[in-house]
Amino acid sequence: MSWLIPQHKRSLPGKRWISIMLRSLHLVGIAGLAGAYLFSQPESVWLPYLIVGVGSGILMVAKELYVDAIWLYQLRGQLVLFKLVLLVTGIYWFAQPQAWIYILVILISGVISHAPGNIRYYSFIYGKVLTREVWLGQTNAKIRDCGDN
Repeated sequence: MSWLIPQHKRSLPGKRWISIMLRSLHLVGIAGLAGAYLFSQPESVWLPYLIVGVGSGILMVAKELYVDAIWLYQLRGQLVLFKLVLLVTGIYWFAQPQAWIYILVILISGVISHAPGNIRYYSFIYGKVLTREVWLGQTNAKIRDCGDN
């Protein structure tokens, strides 16, 4: 499993700025897509937003998986997968766009991205907070919250 979750996080130069830029692009894409799609605009209006939203989302997931795939075991990664299931289900299950699905996805995103570390890093698979230190068997694990160094 060391190829997926290496002993040390992989280095990615400019990771913080890459994250900021990708998140910003993602917000533009999702906002434009939701507005154009939910208000019955033609495909030519919402398709560029779809490309920006999906493309930036794929790149954000790829960045997380490259740096440290432990993200898949944590609630923050699991909720990204759940949001994708919701969106795909909404596309194939309903004949018309469902605002509640977009709203739910946005609420999940906002809550998990600003939640304390003990929630973001919680793993339903392991039933506990799962950090790299816990994964490696270290007992002095500290949970980082937003703003911690």
